[in-house]
Amino acid sequence: MSTDIADLLARAQALAPEFEAWRRDIHQHPELGFEEHRTSERVAEALQGWGYQVTRGLGGTGVVGQLRRGSGTRRLGLRADMDALPITETSGLPHASQHAGVMHACGHDGHTAMLLAAAKLLAESGRFDGTLNLIFQPAEEGLGGAVRMMQDGLFEQFPCDAVFAMHNMPGYPQGHLALREGPAMASSDYVEITLHGVGGHGAMPHRAADPVVAGASLVMALQTVVSRNVDPLGMAVVTVGAFHAGQANNVIPETATLKLSVRALDREVRRLLRERITALAQAQAASFGCTAQVDYRDGYAVLVNTPAETALAREVALALAGPQQVTLQAPALPGSEDFAFMLEKVPGSYLLIGNGDGQEADHPFAGHCACMVHNPGYDFNDRNLVRGAAYWSLLAQRFLD
Repeated sequence: MSTDIADLLARAQALAPEFEAWRRDIHQHPELGFEEHRTSERVAEALQGWGYQVTRGLGGTGVVGQLRRGSGTRRLGLRADMDALPITETSGLPHASQHAGVMHACGHDGHTAMLLAAAKLLAESGRFDGTLNLIFQPAEEGLGGAVRMMQDGLFEQFPCDAVFAMHNMPGYPQGHLALREGPAMASSDYVEITLHGVGGHGAMPHRAADPVVAGASLVMALQTVVSRNVDPLGMAVVTVGAFHAGQANNVIPETATLKLSVRALDREVRRLLRERITALAQAQAASFGCTAQVDYRDGYAVLVNTPAETALAREVALALAGPQQVTLQAPALPGSEDFAFMLEKVPGSYLLIGNGDGQEADHPFAGHCACMVHNPGYDFNDRNLVRGAAYWSLLAQRFLD
């Protein structure tokens, strides 16, 4: 490890208590998407205090802190998400959520704290020549805060030559860095299929057109989209998460509704899924004397990491953590992330930092850190504040060298 990196890690370690307190305060006061008023105001005030030019209100509650040094023309964007989830926390931790029914169950409190710690490091002693844009984004959890920020002129007001983001990942050892070039996270679309039949008495089904039977057949037929239409070497998910119909055991209802989650790692596969699901719904309905109304809503795009930017991200990871703590080409994930929309506009890369695998005997909350995200017992691993802040600082300095 070089002297410069050792010094960077030492400075990040010195800031750890301050930003652990930051992270736990945010965890105790979680806010849902587009409601991150307290969080964004605290972020903005801190950035101003460290000398950043701060812009509030992009995407509603988004914040951008900009720091310019020298005469360089390179422009870098680093993004962290700020929103929490509508989950009741059951961790029992001393810093557990104080807001009933809302918690930071995905680690966005930690993502915010890591980027804030890097912001302070870079303001105090960062050596770079160019423009640094720190993007604190609202509403990542299904509400498309990234799109809202871009609609409000994010990249017009703050042009970036590249943009990066980081997410914690339980199951990887604490601090392990995992990168991937190419498609890294899946698209996520939402489908609601309403089957219209003819209601009737349960004792006389021949005088009705039963949408429940049509729906049951459709659930099974949809499984063939992945097994028989998608290339076996590709990836696709079609999940029927809800099936609603009827109220009484002796009444055939007029309608039945299915709700689907649909995911893909390839844009062409995503298009194919839409085509086949729509055709199957209509054909299955017709075969039972019913009709199908298909409401297909595009959600998050496929997240694609660009080659040059991922190469830089890997270089920084190896310099900071060493080859034993870096995965250079991690498996793709079927989860979704609205940073994908930023990567459709600007080249960049999205990486993972291990939140813990539960094997840290000296960590008081190891089990909570190894717990999967979106679980009511989950907690961000505060030991990642040092590596995360150092990573962002080193990446910024190398990109804007």
